[in-house]
Amino acid sequence: MERIKNITGLRKRIFNVRLKLTVFTHFLRELLKKTMGLKRFIMFLKRLLYFLSKFRSNKFVKIANRTKIDLYVPGFHSKAFFTACKKFMTFDAKLPGTTVLISITSACRFKCKHCYQMRDTGKDVDIESLVEVVKKLQDMGVAFFNVEGGEPFLVYDRLKRICEVIDNRSEIWVNSTGDGMTLERLTELKNLNLTAVMFSMHSPISEDFNKFLGSSRAWSTMTDGVQLCHRVGVPVAFNMCLAKRDFYNGVFEQSVEKARQLKASIIQIIKPKPAGGWLEGGADEYGEADLLRVKVLVYRFNTAGKYRDYPSISAQVMEEDPTRFGCTAGGTDRFYINAKGDLQPCEFLNISFGNIGRDDFETIYVKMREHFQQPGESWLCEKCAPHILQLVRKHNVATLPLNASLFREIYANWDRGRKTELYDRLQNQRR
Repeated sequence: MERIKNITGLRKRIFNVRLKLTVFTHFLRELLKKTMGLKRFIMFLKRLLYFLSKFRSNKFVKIANRTKIDLYVPGFHSKAFFTACKKFMTFDAKLPGTTVLISITSACRFKCKHCYQMRDTGKDVDIESLVEVVKKLQDMGVAFFNVEGGEPFLVYDRLKRICEVIDNRSEIWVNSTGDGMTLERLTELKNLNLTAVMFSMHSPISEDFNKFLGSSRAWSTMTDGVQLCHRVGVPVAFNMCLAKRDFYNGVFEQSVEKARQLKASIIQIIKPKPAGGWLEGGADEYGEADLLRVKVLVYRFNTAGKYRDYPSISAQVMEEDPTRFGCTAGGTDRFYINAKGDLQPCEFLNISFGNIGRDDFETIYVKMREHFQQPGESWLCEKCAPHILQLVRKHNVATLPLNASLFREIYANWDRGRKTELYDRLQNQRR
């Protein structure tokens, strides 16, 4: 079984000092080699340390010999971690993105009510087209590849092919229900740089979980997969799409307890989104009080001594808060490629800037980033959902995401809100 240990209290403070010293000494060679002048070296360190300071309330978790300070930051001090750090060496252009979510197939034997791919019908993109894009992305500085489906283990040859071409400059996380997972496949992927497997657990109660995923075998498939990961020594994480009421009725606490019992390292809390299966309704609307409730609960589990041994929790509503990063979709920091090859700003924003199977990747990638020049305080996936639904109904759209000709009127007038403080400061430190 993989070795997992949370870093809290005094050990966390000591770790932070070590992290800063290691970053300084690692990148000092750039100054000594004269690839960066003294002024830019100091600016780079200021930007990077300011960025890292945004994770101070997180619970750090050591997995084997790597320490995760955040879900989407590669473990310290891996080669992938320093790949992510290099982002802040860019001064004369927009900062590069470091995270991509890639769906390698729409194949899935479950029927999740909330599935954001529910309307993404079509043939899976040619795997070699996707492989070429993955190679380019790694060369461009992407340090975190999150690979999913559908269910990626149902098309294991495709999953293996993607993992084969990603070297240790990046982390690989695979999202799975456990369906199609075997001991042999996990062992092979572990030897191909697989960092962790993230399972879905949208309820701690097996009957409710099965109902949510539309299958009587969903819970047993997930727990069997978890045990296989432990046998091989692959770290386990969970993502949870919980209803608003679950943060008031005790289900959140029960879910975290169940994840602890299943020896999870990290939990990701996903806010229900009006996309895919829930585009026409089903996603809870959160008011300011509800968002605060989630933040308080997550903060408590990440910082209180009584929860020291519980998994680290990463919540989207905290990551995308204006005091942290805001919405970083569209290649500002992260983006999404769906199973058909559509390039989307994120998995919850059902619009496409082009298709890697038909269009030149660099061209559509640059085009997308031009429309996402800076992170904003607005969550476009929620703000634009009514307009997307209106266009779907008006034009009788049978499949999502919307193509460029249809969604042009959306991005021509959208308001991303104020630039988040973090990226405003980073931009001002270019000079």
